Amino acid sequence: MKRILMLMSLGALLFQTSCEKHEEEKEEETKFLVTSPILTDTTITKEYVSQISAISHIELRALEKGYLQKIFVDEGQHIKKGQAMFQIMPMLYEADLQKAEAEANFAKIEYQNTKSLADSNIVSKNELALAKAKWDKAKAEKTLAEVHLGFTTIKAPFDGIMDHFQVRLGSLVSEGDLLTTLSDNSKMWVYFNVPEAEYLDFMTNNKSENQMHVRLMMANNRFFDYPGQVKTIEADFNNETGNIAFRATFPNPKGLLRHGETGNIHMEVPMNNVLIIPQKATFEILEKRYVFVVGKDNVVKTREINIAAEMPDLYIIKEGLTKDDKIILEGIRRVSENDKISFDYVDPKEVLPKLNVYVE
Repeated sequence: MKRILMLMSLGALLFQTSCEKHEEEKEEETKFLVTSPILTDTTITKEYVSQISAISHIELRALEKGYLQKIFVDEGQHIKKGQAMFQIMPMLYEADLQKAEAEANFAKIEYQNTKSLADSNIVSKNELALAKAKWDKAKAEKTLAEVHLGFTTIKAPFDGIMDHFQVRLGSLVSEGDLLTTLSDNSKMWVYFNVPEAEYLDFMTNNKSENQMHVRLMMANNRFFDYPGQVKTIEADFNNETGNIAFRATFPNPKGLLRHGETGNIHMEVPMNNVLIIPQKATFEILEKRYVFVVGKDNVVKTREINIAAEMPDLYIIKEGLTKDDKIILEGIRRVSENDKISFDYVDPKEVLPKLNVYVE
């Protein structure tokens, strides 16, 4: 009998210990980490699809009709300002110039003879004026012939890079025919479209041109070595898209960027007095974003939030929370609506430095 009583006492002790351990585990399971939104200034990065253009990109066209006699350059070649590029057969224009020079010389001699006669009062002053007019006309025609002859040699108007040829040696070209294109790639203009709301934020927050710097993500997902600067914003919005075009200028000392490339502009936009929460404190239901808010009685309530912007690991809140709200940071999958919980509160200033974010 005594042995039976000892066994019963031992069983009761084990049962009590097991219950206490179960209670401790249950309490441990319902212990949550809670934090609050932080009100601060930060910077977000906006990304825009962009089109890259040379600072000067022109078409070179024939100014005279004739056979293409010489090509002095090659496709893709770097050209210096004033360098000869194409030569249209000049013989016809050389003959026109020689004719004009002869006529100008004849008119000059005629004028000089008439002037001598006029000085001796043999001919009237009107005849002298007529001879002078004929000489002036002949000189003008000579100058025009020189211009036409000069047009047979096409020279580079600026330093640049040749594109592919549109004609070949020996081709018969007419006035206005496209020969090639020439690009000045020393600097590049990068155009990108900004929505109206973002344009207003940008202009409000950027009062100094020194803050209007951007970076270019190239097609190989690498950043271009040199930053650009937004120097020009077009005058009008596109009524169909609601966007306005920005133009950033990038130095291109190594000539890596070429006309017609594409990329993405990354522009940092400062945001002042915004609420920030960790992304891991949120969950999604039917494309809507929610958090669990802990009330004063430690009862959990679901609350919908609107996101103003997204950063790595963080959301900027547009509406739905205040800086005094307490939200569950970890364990949101183990809690339900109206659960009463126990929690440890973590100051948001201790949470954010552990995340990938820039906060002023």
